[in-house]
Amino acid sequence: MDFSLITAQLPLSSIRLHSHRRRLSSSRPSISNFPRASICTTLSLDLASVVVDDGARSMPKKILLKGMDFPDLEKWVESHGFRSGQALALWKRLYGDNVWAQCTDELTGLSKDFKEMLAVNASFNALSVKDVIKASDGTRKILFSLEDGMVIETVVIPTSGGRTTVCVSSQVGCAMNCQFCYTGRMGLKKNLTAAEIVEQVIFAQRLLTSDVGSITNVVFMGMGEPFHNLDNVMKAASIMVNDKGLHFSHRKVTVSTSGLVPQMKRFLRESNCALAVRNWIMPINRKYNLKWLLDTLKEELHSKDRYKVLFEYVMLEGINDSMDDAKRLVNLVHGIPCKINLISFNRHKGSFFEPSSNEKMAEFRNLLAEAGCIVLLRPSRGDDQMAACGQLGDPGNFQAPLLSVPDRFQTVVE
Repeated sequence: MDFSLITAQLPLSSIRLHSHRRRLSSSRPSISNFPRASICTTLSLDLASVVVDDGARSMPKKILLKGMDFPDLEKWVESHGFRSGQALALWKRLYGDNVWAQCTDELTGLSKDFKEMLAVNASFNALSVKDVIKASDGTRKILFSLEDGMVIETVVIPTSGGRTTVCVSSQVGCAMNCQFCYTGRMGLKKNLTAAEIVEQVIFAQRLLTSDVGSITNVVFMGMGEPFHNLDNVMKAASIMVNDKGLHFSHRKVTVSTSGLVPQMKRFLRESNCALAVRNWIMPINRKYNLKWLLDTLKEELHSKDRYKVLFEYVMLEGINDSMDDAKRLVNLVHGIPCKINLISFNRHKGSFFEPSSNEKMAEFRNLLAEAGCIVLLRPSRGDDQMAACGQLGDPGNFQAPLLSVPDRFQTVVE
């Protein structure tokens, strides 16, 4: 089932629709379930049923509004003869005031001339919603289609305490080939633009706020290695924390990396968003060894006030879950302001790992806590719909190679 937002940016005469419609499942949100009524010209249809006339096809390419940060948007608006104040009003309707505008009809309060200019020269959407899948625990996985037909996945995780986290993707696939991650089996297809990253958060707000409450946290822990697409990730993060836009706290936007040290150093110097590091059983650590990474963190965090890095430790049965492993972890993070998340491995096709038992994870956590570490157990969410950590994506026919297993682990995985 495909459904997309089609806004009135093409004349209706340029669109022909086949007469059939697919019935939306009651367990999946329809366009009518937005938190407020949309006044865009909105249609639910199969994209394969849309035919665009040659006249519409020859229209000049429009600029994507969400691909610009505010200084760039302000310059662009002024270049079309309008005041910077109108740029700010547009920015607020794109990101703030619970508007999240998707078309000119939703730009209430803006002048007719300004909206006419936008209709001719600008586009609002980088993504279209392909599907929304609900897991048994309330987690939602949103599938988005890109302009070229590729698909990315975004996960929305509500909790009973009022915290709702959206987990965004930064790439289609991933080049890191982490051995516990299904996305890594895809290889890297392409980087996402800043607009494609930001729109994942906006669509999550529009589609699900009425069901799960407002999004409170953003984590760059979906498909891809964020620091492999650092420019677009940092631009998207800056839009998310802009105080006149989406207005997330810097500490509520977390960017995760598998350990690209030069990019991590740049991120810590140029951004105040939170950093998470996942660094075990990863090919990238053959290039950037663990000592270099930890020494870099000690050096860079020395100058950042009240900043803690989050270490994500994926627990694998018989691989890294012994009490000796816990003691080594305590020694490794000594001197680094940090928190530690213990993450259960989530099974996927082709992996030879197994998750540690709940008892083993609790024992591991207790040892870390007794040593003075701040440590949390992070339960799996959405795993029955392949929406949990390490389960996103679809490798298809191509799959990145599995790495050889170190000798000391061989008996565990056989």
